Amino acid sequence: MATAGSAPLLALKGLQRLHVGPVSLALAAGECVSLMGASGAGKSVLLRAVADLDPHGGDAWLAGVACSAMPAPAWRRQVTYVPAEAGWWADSVAAHFPPVTDFAALLPRVGLSPALAQAAVARCSTGERQRLALLRALQPGNRVLLLDEPTSGLDDAARALVEQLLQSRLAAGVAVLMVTHDAAQAQRLAHRHFELVGGQLQPARHGAALSPGGAR
Repeated sequence: MATAGSAPLLALKGLQRLHVGPVSLALAAGECVSLMGASGAGKSVLLRAVADLDPHGGDAWLAGVACSAMPAPAWRRQVTYVPAEAGWWADSVAAHFPPVTDFAALLPRVGLSPALAQAAVARCSTGERQRLALLRALQPGNRVLLLDEPTSGLDDAARALVEQLLQSRLAAGVAVLMVTHDAAQAQRLAHRHFELVGGQLQPARHGAALSPGGAR
């Protein structure tokens, strides 16, 4: 994680969408921030606004460059949203990755067989699709991950592998803003903890926001 006083990698300033905001927050390179809140609080709404997937007020900056000054595809390649249930635009798994992808090395990192690359997306389980969507987001140039309950459908072994992968991305300088209902996971991965209450972001209350049972 960047040292204190260094410029943030991602900065949100007055970001507002529907009932959420205005939200201001800064993340350093290599920092993970967890976000909790009640069902309907707007956590996914906030992540989609940060990714510039929906109209919003305010703005976000990546390494000092405003989202509003950058073409949307370029922003989303670097500030990438991974929903709990991702969309798929082709029949096969492999079609969603660059042609040169080394599936034999990539898929086992999250407990998946390399043979899954040749499978149809429709035949993959929810947990398999969830891990594939995360791997799909880890393309060259990605600098910020916006994760919406990234391990909600996984067993303990698969969750541990995903967390290990995320730790490696943090060590490489990627910033992570993560919605999670798993208090233990938030403690393992995140450097700071927030909750969304009444559309406003606030530091997590000790013992309250970091208790299990939250929902999107």
